[in-house]
Parts: sequence; structure tokens; C-alpha cells
Amino acid sequence: MRTLYAILLGTLLVLVGAPPSHAAENGEWAVFPAASRLGSRPYFYLSADPGGTVTDRVTVSNKTAAPLTFRLYGADAYNTARDGGFAVRTRDEKQTGAGAWITLARDRVTVPARSRVTVPFTLAVPAGAEPGDHPGAVVALDERIASGGGSVAVGVQRAVGARVYLRVGGPTVPALGVEDVTVDQDRPLVPGTRASTALVSYTLHNRGNVTLHPRVALRAEGLFGRTLLARDLAGIPSELLPRQKIRLTERWADAPQFDRGRVTLTATAKDVRESAHASFVALPWAAGFALLVLGAGAAGGLLLRRRRAAAGH
Repeated sequence: MRTLYAILLGTLLVLVGAPPSHAAENGEWAVFPAASRLGSRPYFYLSADPGGTVTDRVTVSNKTAAPLTFRLYGADAYNTARDGGFAVRTRDEKQTGAGAWITLARDRVTVPARSRVTVPFTLAVPAGAEPGDHPGAVVALDERIASGGGSVAVGVQRAVGARVYLRVGGPTVPALGVEDVTVDQDRPLVPGTRASTALVSYTLHNRGNVTLHPRVALRAEGLFGRTLLARDLAGIPSELLPRQKIRLTERWADAPQFDRGRVTLTATAKDVRESAHASFVALPWAAGFALLVLGAGAAGGLLLRRRRAAAGH
């Protein structure tokens, strides 16, 4: 039976006096930092120098009426390719950052019905670790394998993780790139028969060693510098993790049917600003075909005249 891991990292909510039930959860169990003397914490915020060690505790809460057994492990975090969401590696994947440096006092725990268990862990940063942010999570993976349904036999194991935001001491270098900007146009065959649209695609690349919270603005200019479009884009991930890149798209409704210009994407975050461009030519298919035929005819006529002139000599 093939097994799929559904890593569910819910948004953690902090309210004054809120109980730990507002931790990352899926309705059956929750995973969250153990309460400290300062009160409840939404995530693990940890810092250490290379070669240093920090200790903390994670709590797993069982909300069901039966005991549940979990595998506990540390995991590296990354941005998903689909929408840039915060995701973590599975237990079977190789961990190279915070996930590899986390050692739990117990890697398997059974939590009684409607109870909770707290497990200490140690995070040991290697002496040669790069400075900056190393995001991850402490994950509780349900040992039960549920049927995924459908015609193919698929087993599903669910997991919930408490995010770990680790900062390793040393120089921090924020760096952001906008790469591979393209403009794909959908134009009518005959001008004016329907609206034109365009799809602007681009890659956001965190080239630095700290987590960024980017904003992106799109601007399109036509002939003679006319402004065709100017707006701040939605759907940008709230966190772009270090050394991660994501591919994003933006639909441009009512794009020009006959114009020439360029689009500019400008990404900003704390202490960084980066722009990239892509040129476009908007030409209806019928007009483009006519120009192609006329051009081919003109080229053919010129070639014929040259041949006649050469024969005359």
C-alpha cells in the first residue's frame, strides 16, 4: 500500500489568556510549545550561535475519546511550489537544517484520550552552521494509516507540526530576486470581438539567509510610456523562507489588443527592493497574419526584382 503524508500546519493563533487549543491542530490532536513562564507561545522562537545548544518542550494534545500514538520528529521547512505556503519535510525525507538538529527525548508517544503529553527536546546547532534563519517544525505523525478512498489503494498518515523559527547567530544578508518574467497573451482572432487577457508569470527567489515578507507591484506600460496597468498583487506568500523560490502568476484582464510595451514587477521586503521586466507585443492574430503575408509578398517581390536585374546584366 502506497502511503501519502498529509502534513497539516495550521495557522497558530495567539489570544490573551487563550488556552493551548489554539495551537496547530486538525480537530483530533494539536501540537504546540509547552507553556513558559511568559505564557502561551504561538511558535518556537529559538536562537543559538554555531556550536550552541538550546532546549525546549513540545506538547501533544489528544482531543479524541481514544488513545493515539504518534511518531515525533524534527523537520525542515520549505515553501510549497503551488502557492508558497509553509510546509515541512516528511519523516522519511532527509533533514539538513533545523530538522536534523532537533533531538526529542522520546520519538514515540502514546497520548491517552482527552489528555496531553509534554516531551523535552534539544536543538544542537553544528559548529559550521550558516548564520541566519533555519525554519522547521516539531511534528507529531499519527501511526494510524487510514484509507484514502478511490480506486487506487492509498494509505494516508496525517501529521501536525508546531513551527520552529531558529535564528543562528552571525551576519544576516537579506536578498531578494525577481526572475524569469514572461507575458503570455490570449488575443481574439478578429480585433474587438472579445476582450484580450494576458498571464504574467514570474519567480520570487529569496537568495539571502533570512526569512522575508515580500510585497509585489505590477506595472505595465504601452507605447510612449502610457500606463496600462498598475496594482499591488495579492496572493503573495506571507513568508518567503531563505534560499527558497516560488513561481507565481497574475491574470491581466482587458490587456491591450494592439500595443507594444513592457511589464515591470517590483518586489520589496525589509531592506531589499528588486525589479525585473519583460517586453510584449500585442497584435491581433488576423492583423498579424495579414502583416506576415504582406511581408512575405514584399520579400518575394524584392527577390524577383533582384533576379531580373541580375539576369539583365
